[in-house]
Amino acid sequence: MEASTLPELESPYAVSDAQKSEYRKNGHIRLDGVASRQEVEAYREVVQETVEQLNAEEGPFKEREEFYSQAFLQQMNLWVHDEAAKRFTLAKRFAKLAADLMDVDGVRIYHDHAVFKVPDGRQTPWHQDHYYWPLSDTCPMVTMWMPLVDVTADMGSMVFASESHRIGSLGAFPISDESEQVFKDYIEKHGLPVVETGAMKAGDATFHDSWALHSALGNQSGNMREVMTVIYMADNFRVSRAVNDYQQDDLARWLPGAKPGDLAATRLNPLVYSELKRQSWSWSRPMPGTKSAR
Repeated sequence: MEASTLPELESPYAVSDAQKSEYRKNGHIRLDGVASRQEVEAYREVVQETVEQLNAEEGPFKEREEFYSQAFLQQMNLWVHDEAAKRFTLAKRFAKLAADLMDVDGVRIYHDHAVFKVPDGRQTPWHQDHYYWPLSDTCPMVTMWMPLVDVTADMGSMVFASESHRIGSLGAFPISDESEQVFKDYIEKHGLPVVETGAMKAGDATFHDSWALHSALGNQSGNMREVMTVIYMADNFRVSRAVNDYQQDDLARWLPGAKPGDLAATRLNPLVYSELKRQSWSWSRPMPGTKSAR
């Protein structure tokens, strides 16, 4: 599909002060209708084709943990491989929403991630995303999680521990059976409210803070749970020293050439929304750098 024929995803999504407060209090929020069904259907085809192409060219993504191979078909940074996928990942609507929720002036892309949980795919254990990322503990980061198909409750709903993001790092626990047990015990001991998103329509989305404890239920249906995620980071934050092998890998992969102390602003981290530049950036204009190739 030609990128120029795809929906622009430029018009803003109105998020209320109450919703912003909910996100900042709980560390997560569900927002319905962030993209329309027509928009999602157009981009679903793009994401599917790009994931299939990358899997054919590179082989399945080398997983960090063995359990991933039991649950997912996935690829990352689709936007650098495909101009149509780029239009989704760099969409200003999503980026402004991320900036509004985090209460920051601008956001950059960390990376995108197509996550298709296969039928009978196992539960995703409790974990904290920021453990993997070589960025300051105080750098605001948020992940948008958007299903490309209608997701029933038995397809692998997202689960969040509200207010857990306020605690910060809870230890060196990569996604594993160990992290599941450690964080489950922590949640129960401290009485943190647990929220399941349940069924979601294609184009609905959740947003969660990088320190928020979260998991996802197993896919007990006979259908693929197709989800596209985009990770945003606040502008003007610096790269930190990698403290584990995962962060070292991410430093090389998603922040190429950057060293500790450098601004997290490499060629793979474009500024996708800036409040300071908003007045000179019409909502109806095409995204900078978008071409109609394919």
